[in-house]
Amino acid sequence: MQLSDREPIYRQLADYLRRQIVVGALSEGDRIMSTNEYAAAYRINPATAAKAFAELVADELLERRRGIGMFVAPGARERLTAVGRAGYVADTLTPAVREGLALGLSITDITAQVERIARETATDTIGSDGQEAAS
Repeated sequence: MQLSDREPIYRQLADYLRRQIVVGALSEGDRIMSTNEYAAAYRINPATAAKAFAELVADELLERRRGIGMFVAPGARERLTAVGRAGYVADTLTPAVREGLALGLSITDITAQVERIARETATDTIGSDGQEAAS
């Protein structure tokens, strides 16, 4: 995780942990480092890490187990991907479709282009053999 000055550190830590959950680097039931461990590893105040954890607990992505630690909550990945999909449609796909229509593309043209791009991207990412392509 690389910290920057562009946004609050607690937000960067929370977003980093969200990404780790989405990509599967952190799975349901995995124990994450403590606030003190994050503070030491990234040279941040423990209160900053605690604020990030509190946000993730409120979003039901992490759960506290008293005396044991902090763990990835059941269903965390599914919650994040559902939110991500909704955000993608609202923030990316809808404006692109509106612009295409405004430029005179038909719904059929837009659909065909999206399908073509999705197929090309899936082939690049997954490969024709169904295995994830090497990066």
